[in-house]
Amino acid sequence: MKILDKGFVNNVAKALKENRKITIVSHVNPDGDAVGASLALYCLLVKEKYEVSVIIPNEIPSFLKWMPCCDKILITDSNLSESEKVISNAEVIFCLDFNNVNRLDGLVDAYKNSKAIKFLIDHHLEPTVFTDYSYSDHNVSSTSEIVWELIESLGKINDIDKAIAECIYVGMVTDTGSFSYSCNHVKMYNITAELFKLGIDGERIHRLVYDTFTENRMRLLGFCLSDKMKVFPEYQTAYISLTKEDLEKYNYQTGDSEGVVNYALSIKGIEMAVFFIERNENIKISFRSKGKVDVNEIARKYYDGGGHHNASGGYSYTSIPETLDNFEKLLPVIIKK
Repeated sequence: MKILDKGFVNNVAKALKENRKITIVSHVNPDGDAVGASLALYCLLVKEKYEVSVIIPNEIPSFLKWMPCCDKILITDSNLSESEKVISNAEVIFCLDFNNVNRLDGLVDAYKNSKAIKFLIDHHLEPTVFTDYSYSDHNVSSTSEIVWELIESLGKINDIDKAIAECIYVGMVTDTGSFSYSCNHVKMYNITAELFKLGIDGERIHRLVYDTFTENRMRLLGFCLSDKMKVFPEYQTAYISLTKEDLEKYNYQTGDSEGVVNYALSIKGIEMAVFFIERNENIKISFRSKGKVDVNEIARKYYDGGGHHNASGGYSYTSIPETLDNFEKLLPVIIKK
């Protein structure tokens, strides 16, 4: 685990000293870490009297909408012109929790045209160069953990209140599967202890994030496991797939498929689990693995994606039957390798 780069911190401090209009952006299909890291930084900068905006390309999951300042997030899908205007007027842009500019989806052109000073804060493997300054450490639990370190390095640790602590905790707990993976680091637990000292209620947060299934979401999960899961013991692999028709049948809402892939991975003897979900424009693919199975390499090589060694994402641009057929044909190659 790296120590937060002093040069990066100094450049952030200089940019904040010389500018007041700050925009925070995160990735399409946001998860708890994207939202948590963004809102934590937002809440801090608002306390410092900056003019701050948070932009996320599309709707956030319903189980995250309770978070502090969540109502301040500007969703590009429903506010494209306003999002573009905010980015155009920004003096500093923080890019949180993504390693490729294309993850900004409909904001890519506006971002590229912006004259703002740009910073990347991320924890994914192999980040591309699309900011003026970047800090990325794939060994940490989450981008939210790095945001804590940045705040600490800027000398503003005493400005972290309960609301900021809750946001950081959500990012850390969701990106580690409730501290079940990517969490073998002492510093992460030290930070967690500090968050509890600030008054967060871990049990309440767990209920708000994990115990808010609608009936449709619960029935969708049952359908995934009983009807849509295929297991390949010879390849230590299982996958689950959902078509657009499946989603319509269960009145799918953003976030309803969160964590589904982990159920397949929990089967004894399974080392890799994959989740395919059909969208209007592509098939979104989520990979999870145990131990030495490098799903980041698989996602990058075959599915226009990437992420972490044991958790990655990608896309297919063919039909879902063809996508699944190609994946099954690919399995012997992947496992042999």
